[in-house]
Amino acid sequence: MRSIKLPFALIMLGLSFAGCASMSVPTATRLLEETGYQIQETTENPSPTAPDGNLALPDSEPDPATAPVSARRQQETENQAISLTENSPPARVAKSTEGLDLLIAVAWAENPKLDQLDREYRSAVSRSEWMDQLPDPRIGANVFINPIETAAGSQRAALSLSQTIPWLDRLNAEQRQACLEAMALRSEYLTEKLRLTAEIRVAWHQLFLLDKQVEIAETNRQLLESLLNVANARIATGNASQGDVLLATLELSKLEQQLLSYRQQRRTTEIEINRRLGRSSDESIDGPTDLSLLVPELDAQSIFHLAKSHQPALEAARLRLQAAQWGITIARLKRRPEMTLSASYFPTDDNRLSSSQVDVGQDPWSLGLQVTLPWSRKKYEAIAEEASLTQEAAQSSLESLEDQYEAKIGSLVTEATRAADTANLHLTSILPQARQTLAADQKSYASGAVEFDRVIQDYRSLLILETGYYQAMRDLAVAVAQLQQAAGTDLKLAPPE
Repeated sequence: MRSIKLPFALIMLGLSFAGCASMSVPTATRLLEETGYQIQETTENPSPTAPDGNLALPDSEPDPATAPVSARRQQETENQAISLTENSPPARVAKSTEGLDLLIAVAWAENPKLDQLDREYRSAVSRSEWMDQLPDPRIGANVFINPIETAAGSQRAALSLSQTIPWLDRLNAEQRQACLEAMALRSEYLTEKLRLTAEIRVAWHQLFLLDKQVEIAETNRQLLESLLNVANARIATGNASQGDVLLATLELSKLEQQLLSYRQQRRTTEIEINRRLGRSSDESIDGPTDLSLLVPELDAQSIFHLAKSHQPALEAARLRLQAAQWGITIARLKRRPEMTLSASYFPTDDNRLSSSQVDVGQDPWSLGLQVTLPWSRKKYEAIAEEASLTQEAAQSSLESLEDQYEAKIGSLVTEATRAADTANLHLTSILPQARQTLAADQKSYASGAVEFDRVIQDYRSLLILETGYYQAMRDLAVAVAQLQQAAGTDLKLAPPE
């Protein structure tokens, strides 16, 4: 019995060491909390940086015991990091956007793309939870067809149990890399959420423009009908020609054609919104009745600075860069050998005469230790080069993305300013003058002081200018929506100076 207890004790000691070492690695949940909230802990510079401003590559193996952030601090930083989450309402651009809020809420709940990204994130989290676990132990048996005859008896079989123990620091690094990749997928989910929100806002504001175009066309149809009545009255008195009636009739026909086009465009826009909401295309949608003339309070540089802290696409790029940095650590640790502990048991028959030289029928045991030999220098140099190039590519991707967002934000701020100036100019100067001109010429035509062609020209100009005003208001609302998408958070708005 003593010969059995000793191998058992050694086996259990080795496996207990392997299990305890594995449990010393932080759990995936803790790593996700530490990694994710640590990255968002500061809004000025969410990732570790070198003195030159670039993300710093760890010179040595990262310390597994990073200090956790308190639950209160986690909640605060999470609320500051992304404003467009499940519990925060969308920004209000119009005077009343309850309908828009509802549309966005439905899209967040039903959009299939968001559901796909959420499941991919959860899958990555599940993957990170087993990355620090040891490989499964192996058990094997060899049955000898012809027993091996020994002085102690016939050996009928050999039973074996083995456990491979990788380098535990490598398991730690691989789990941290998996956690960072899971957090990157979460940021991609939030990026898609921002994109979907912006698309719905843009389409909803397009409904505003189309509704106003229909309203303008209906009003101008009444105007043309009144002009047609005046023309008929003047023809009856011999003060106008039949050409005036024909011209007014032609304008009415063009207006009817425009109305058909506007209504068709509106229906197409409704279908697109319903598609993003993941619901039937037959649902009708009410657009906004009015838009406010508001522009962002911050300039382009300030909005870009805000985007560097709140834009989830940039956060995803930073997370993937940090995952690539851990990849370099993993590549270095792959050079270290793996150890395999094994124990074998050989059942032996008691079919020999008693002897003072051997223990007849005694079942022998054996303990084994195997170590991998990373002898291929070329192989591990290639692994290290692959990890280094992946890190450099991630760094370039982050820099390129920052340049794209800086240019995009600058362009959108310029577009918002242009649209606001255009709308303000139309509202305060151009439209009042155009309406006064048309009203004056209408009176003059009734008295025969001006030709009908001039009245029609005034009508056409007013139609174009009114449409231009509402187009400028739509463009401003679209630019603000896209700016909030680029910034990753809602922006404070104010009337233009």
